[in-house]
Amino acid sequence: MAKTIMIQGTMSNVGKSLLTAALCRIFAQDGCKAAPFKSQNMALNSHITSDGLEMGRAQAMQAEAAGIEPSALMNPILLKPTSDAGSQVIVNGEVRGNMTASEYFARKKELIPEITRAFQTLAAQNDIVVIEGAGSPAELNLKTDDIVNMGMARLAKSPVLLVGDIDRGGVFAQLLGTLALLEESERAMVKGLVVNKFRGDKNIFSDGIDILEQRGKIPVAGVIPYIHCDIEDEDSLSEKLENRAAEGIIDIAVIRLPRISNFTDFDVFSQYSGVSVRYAAKPEELETADLIIIPGTKSTISDMRFLRESGLEAAVKKCASRGTPIFGICGGYQMLCEEISDPLCSENGGAIRGMGLLRGKTVFSAEKKRTQTEGFFENIGGAFSALSGKKFSGYEIHMGQTETEGQPLLNCGGAHSENVYGCYIHGIFDSAEISKTIVETLYDRRGLTFDGKAVDRIAYKNRQYDLLAQSVRENLNMELVYKILNDGL
Repeated sequence: MAKTIMIQGTMSNVGKSLLTAALCRIFAQDGCKAAPFKSQNMALNSHITSDGLEMGRAQAMQAEAAGIEPSALMNPILLKPTSDAGSQVIVNGEVRGNMTASEYFARKKELIPEITRAFQTLAAQNDIVVIEGAGSPAELNLKTDDIVNMGMARLAKSPVLLVGDIDRGGVFAQLLGTLALLEESERAMVKGLVVNKFRGDKNIFSDGIDILEQRGKIPVAGVIPYIHCDIEDEDSLSEKLENRAAEGIIDIAVIRLPRISNFTDFDVFSQYSGVSVRYAAKPEELETADLIIIPGTKSTISDMRFLRESGLEAAVKKCASRGTPIFGICGGYQMLCEEISDPLCSENGGAIRGMGLLRGKTVFSAEKKRTQTEGFFENIGGAFSALSGKKFSGYEIHMGQTETEGQPLLNCGGAHSENVYGCYIHGIFDSAEISKTIVETLYDRRGLTFDGKAVDRIAYKNRQYDLLAQSVRENLNMELVYKILNDGL
């Protein structure tokens, strides 16, 4: 059975996911077979495994960092919000249905056996399991039947590293306040404190370390600098989603939908010289774009309504009329078509007229399509005609089926009309040949020549994992971490 160590945080977005990925990479570099685990994840960014199961994208990223195949065992419960008060509940990679928050909390205890089986199976397959918590362990109103923080630590008999975010300020209140709110048995499981996202000279924080250790009675395992590395983020608080002015020669605008999902689909373009990717939420932010992308969403009908009411739909149509390329992925593809209906309330129910830039209608069903796929672009026209015949690979996650008229975009579906393109394939841009062709086309449309190289996405991500691991290894007391790991509880 694997040894375990758990990363818990004082709040959301303190860096738990990246520290978990870093430890997975470090343990793998040190010759151990390590795997990530998060019992319950709430995120709209998800991944489809090779056996067609759905899991949180953060755990898939952490598995990549560990050098192993992602498995739904690593994330037995995934909650995908469909509204402010409800989520689609996915258990062991398969949809259990939509539940309100109150319905889920009433039934959460029933899922403990599912979590236990997934964890024990994963632990039997690995030397080390790095467990990630969620939010804060000191949310007193949520501690009953907790299955993701101290409840999970007890289940796994795992020691805990508690992480605070100094970049937000108040790190003493974060760490010491969290410890103060924990029960004595819970505090006993916390074996180290970590100060994360430190900017500047760490030597000026030496007194801070002494204060934390004296008052917390727990050693500080490390002060981690603010690490500048490009690693996929699943969190809706991601800095990537902040609107920024276009900084590159080529300006790619991704519409920031209220329920945006799988926004990591477009990270590859940021790796190209002279290309900027920004997230737009206002009509005027689309005017200068060389390419407009409408991403996936977990609530297609309500996000289509947002586009209409915000003026973004009119802005997209105006840009399309003057020849700006438009590309929709998954929910974005559905919105580009003529009609979307959800008769079975698979998401939120209802029906709505789409943008009508592509000919097709979408009907939602009770069954979700989850599959990895590969294929090629058909012989297409418009701005991206150079994509014709090029091979792609990716995955599909969607409830709706779209019946289209006219010319398909891919050999497995999708559609295009003039400079408007749409398909269901997440990750379609990750192919070096496809991303480079799009960048070359956008340069050419500006009367310029792109002379850079195609991006090898896999090699790039591995360099980023190594950079992350190196920085954490240099600033975390790994001797103490291994002692905590080996001593257990």
